[in-house]
Amino acid sequence: MFYETATNDHGLPRDPFKAIVAPRPIGWITSMSANGEINLAPYSFFNAVSDAPPIVLFSSEGPKDSLVFVEETREFVCNLATFDLRAAVVETSAQFPRGVNEMEQSGLAAAPCRLVRPPRVAASPCALECKLLQIIDLKDLDGKPTDRFVVLGQVVGIHIDDRFIKDGRVDTAALQPLARCGYADYAVVDKVFAIARPTAARRTAAR
Repeated sequence: MFYETATNDHGLPRDPFKAIVAPRPIGWITSMSANGEINLAPYSFFNAVSDAPPIVLFSSEGPKDSLVFVEETREFVCNLATFDLRAAVVETSAQFPRGVNEMEQSGLAAAPCRLVRPPRVAASPCALECKLLQIIDLKDLDGKPTDRFVVLGQVVGIHIDDRFIKDGRVDTAALQPLARCGYADYAVVDKVFAIARPTAARRTAAR
């Protein structure tokens, strides 16, 4: 099948786009308002975009609390969403009134960060302390506003639970990170495998 996204005439009960671009890592974002209010929310449009310097992004559909709080204090934390924490991840996706602390609502303990003011989720095995680089107000091909905002942050500090470091490497499968698929479907990374990259000589010969 083929369809144009301008008309979305795919004939399916649900839009398949997010089921194709999957699985997507979940950015479980802690932010703090200028008044000290804490917000914790999962974002399925999240990823790393650079490692030197380390930069991550998340995308907000509309001016949600995370976006507003990050604008105010220019800091946030990405907590690793894992299979063991799946119930809390889902619970913190609920639409609470602004100012309600989702950590407290879901029974999660907070832990202090070193370089930023928002706290991290104590039970999460990894957390990225981030400082805001920029917020992009996305426009479509016609230059019209989309009510989608991309938040880019530079990672200034990283927390890793030592239990998940094996032979000098982070054991991703042991962490069991959650990922978002299409519809209401999620995935968990519990198995990894290595693929050898082609050598320079093989790449040259293939040209």
